[in-house]
Amino acid sequence: MAQLQAKQDALALRIAGLDLPRAGWSAPARADALTRLSAMGLPSKRDEYWRYTDPTSLTAVAPTVAAPFAYSDEKMVFTDIDRLRLVFVDGVFDADASDDPVLAGVEITRLSASGDLHWARDLYGVLETRGQTPVQRPLAAMNTAFATDGVMIRATGKAAKPVYLVYLHKSNTSDVILHHCIKIEAGAELTILENGPAAARLNKVMEVEVAEGGKFHHIRTQGRDHERRAVTHIFARLAANALFKSFTLTANGHLTRNEAIIEFAGDDAVAHVAGAAVGDGAFHHDDTVFVTHDAERCESRQVFKKVLKNGAIGVFQGKILVKAGAQKTDGYQISQALMLDGDSQFLAKPELEIYADDVVCSHGSTSGAIDEAALFYLQSRGVPKRAAQSLLVLAFLAEAIAEIEDTSLADDIRIRMENWLTRHEGK
Repeated sequence: MAQLQAKQDALALRIAGLDLPRAGWSAPARADALTRLSAMGLPSKRDEYWRYTDPTSLTAVAPTVAAPFAYSDEKMVFTDIDRLRLVFVDGVFDADASDDPVLAGVEITRLSASGDLHWARDLYGVLETRGQTPVQRPLAAMNTAFATDGVMIRATGKAAKPVYLVYLHKSNTSDVILHHCIKIEAGAELTILENGPAAARLNKVMEVEVAEGGKFHHIRTQGRDHERRAVTHIFARLAANALFKSFTLTANGHLTRNEAIIEFAGDDAVAHVAGAAVGDGAFHHDDTVFVTHDAERCESRQVFKKVLKNGAIGVFQGKILVKAGAQKTDGYQISQALMLDGDSQFLAKPELEIYADDVVCSHGSTSGAIDEAALFYLQSRGVPKRAAQSLLVLAFLAEAIAEIEDTSLADDIRIRMENWLTRHEGK
């Protein structure tokens, strides 16, 4: 009881300076989220799913100062991809820097839009609410209540090109709450690209509903501000024969926690969620995934790889829940860390909870150093030691990057990895 009261007191301080937006169509969902949040309070390190990650800097009244990264002449990721670009600067949509949000097969509206957005009204906060059981996610509820901007995207056919969300960070103390809703109608297909640090502190939620036969692809990069702090949530619900694929590349950043909560609601659906993280020094990266199988013959994959050095910390918490009746489930989970020195840490908590008797589910988690035999082999063939280490790191990350279906996007990610490794060679 005392712990709950402390969490509620911390919440009262955190939201004292926040205004509850009064957008007409989203008002009921915001009010409900605030009621749920008030009952939960903010997370603390004593909570089971926060034991490896201290949420203090994410829940403090004011964000820790984070200087924007001074970018070089290197091109931004996805620059050479034909895409529709939507830009947010410290959490505020920048229409002048964005493309005209008109795209064949897609409807795009801002969260702050007036009128009665029927489909968005029926989605905003709904998947986030469902994702609060059996694990409470108070920072997601706070997002639903207080989000100030975001996009509502509805795909009615196969999108002509990807939608590219760019998050620019300019203020040392920007404190951003973004909420996106994405609905993929039956048979429709959409790719969402995301890039950028967004803010000194970011709280972002994306709710994705994929109708029967729909396809959703999501590729994002997080970085390279070294001092940024972020918590993100993706809530997804899949109907029959739906496809959901999400990949995240994280490079640098002081604290990042990415949560993915996926629910199979229809038979024969597929969901893959993957990530590659590379960190050096004051770097804490947490992937927390919860996949619920509540339909037959569905496939889920969780593939997470982390490369850590100079005291960096990686966390993975992944769970597959197979409900009674979810027969023929195929669930796969792997989390691995490559430790480039003896100072870094990898903390893992893989879980399976199965109530059906005809399933194939597996999980595994490993951590270790670079294979000395492989390193020696490359050096014996004339490859310099640092270049050989980079080749082995890229090979280690390959399984996660392979989850990206579009080869041009996957190649772009590999180039970013090679550039990061080049910059950090010998450090």
